[in-house]
Amino acid sequence: MRLHRNLCFATVDGLLLIFNEGKYADKVVQQLLKRDKRWGSRDRGFVAETTYDVVRWKRLYAEIAEVKEPFSRDDVWRLIAVWATLKGIKLPDWKYFENTPTRKIKGRYDELSNIRKIGASVPDWMDEIAAKELGENVWTKEISALNQQADVVLRVNTLKTTKEKLQAELFDLDIETEIVKNHPDALRLKERANVFTTEAFQKGFFEVQDGSSQKVAEFLDVQPGMKVVDTCAGAGGKTLHLAALMENKGQIIAMDIYENKLKELKRRAKRAGAHNIEFRVIDSTKPIKKLYDKADRVLIDAPCSGLGVLRRNPDAKWKLQPEFLDKIKKTQAEILSSYSRMVKPGGQIVYATCSILPSENQDQVKTFLESDSGKDFTFVKEKKILSHESGFDGFYMALLEKKK
Repeated sequence: MRLHRNLCFATVDGLLLIFNEGKYADKVVQQLLKRDKRWGSRDRGFVAETTYDVVRWKRLYAEIAEVKEPFSRDDVWRLIAVWATLKGIKLPDWKYFENTPTRKIKGRYDELSNIRKIGASVPDWMDEIAAKELGENVWTKEISALNQQADVVLRVNTLKTTKEKLQAELFDLDIETEIVKNHPDALRLKERANVFTTEAFQKGFFEVQDGSSQKVAEFLDVQPGMKVVDTCAGAGGKTLHLAALMENKGQIIAMDIYENKLKELKRRAKRAGAHNIEFRVIDSTKPIKKLYDKADRVLIDAPCSGLGVLRRNPDAKWKLQPEFLDKIKKTQAEILSSYSRMVKPGGQIVYATCSILPSENQDQVKTFLESDSGKDFTFVKEKKILSHESGFDGFYMALLEKKK
C-alpha cells in the first residue's frame, strides 16, 4: 500500500477534531468522506479505516510515539507514522516522516504490548473496573475482541422480503453475504461495502444491525396482536425488528426522551413499511403513567456505558469517565423501577444493555427484584453475550415476568 498525501492530510485533520475537540468519530468521518468528490471507494475506505484505527489504538500509539495530549499537528503525524510502520507500510520521504525511528517503533511495540492497559489501549480506570468485574482472564480476551473492527451485519426486513431473496439481490450487485447461525433474520457481509446506496436499502428490505442487537427483540417473545412498549426506542433498530416479528399486527408504542430520535425512527418505519408503531416523547412522567398496567410486553433498552460496542465506537474509550458510570447506574435503576410499571399482570419485560459489566446488568436486575417496585416480578431467564465468544457486540438481556 502507498500513502497518498491528500488522504493523510484529511485523516490528520479528522484526528485533531476527535482528540483535541472531543468530536464524535463517526460524525467526523462522515464529514471527511464528503471532502473530495474525486475520491473513489478505496480512498474513502482508507480515510475511514485509518482514522478509526488510530482512535482505537490511541494510547498504544501515543506511548510508542512519545507524544502527549493535547496533540499538535506534528504529534498526529507521528501517530500516523507509528500506524503505518506497524502495518508494514513504507513511509514516503515527506517532511512529516523525517527521522522516524522505524526499528525503535517495532521494539517499543513489542515491549508495550505486554502491558494490557497500554497494549489493549484503554484508560487505567476502565481496565481496573472491567478486570475487577469480569476477572482478569475474561477481560483480557474481551478487550482483545472489542478492539477488532466489527463486521457489517444486516437484518432482513421480513415485512418486505425474505433472507434468500435479499441475498440473491445483493449478490447481483457483487455484495456477497453469508447466513449467520442462530440468527434467523441476519446476513453478514463477506467484505465491507456501502450497502446504504443500494436500491434494496432504499426500498426498506433490510437494516444494518449487529447480531447481538437482533437477539433483543427475539428475547421479548412478542406475538402479533400484542400491545408492546419500547421505552428507550432511540432511532429504533429494535422497534422495527419488533414490528416485523409482530407482522405489523397489534400496537407498538415507541418512546424516548429525545424527540429528534423518534423523528428519525418515523422516517425509518416508513421506509420499512412498519405501520403498527406510535411515537411518544417522554417529556414528563405523564406518558409513562398513562400506560401503567397496560402493556403485554415492555422493552427497556437502558442507557449504559456502551462498553459492549467499542468495536464500532472506539472513541467511547476516551470519552467515557468513571463518574458517568456511577451516574448511569442510578439512571438504570430509576428507569427499571418506573418503566416496569407499564407491564400488566402476566406480562413480561426485557431489561437490556450494550454493556458487559455485571454492575450494569445482572446486579441491576437483582437489586430491582429485591426492591419494592420489583416484588411483583419473577426472573425468567437472562442472556450474556460477550464479544470474544460470539464475534458480535457485547450485550446483556434479562426477561422478567409480572405475577398475575
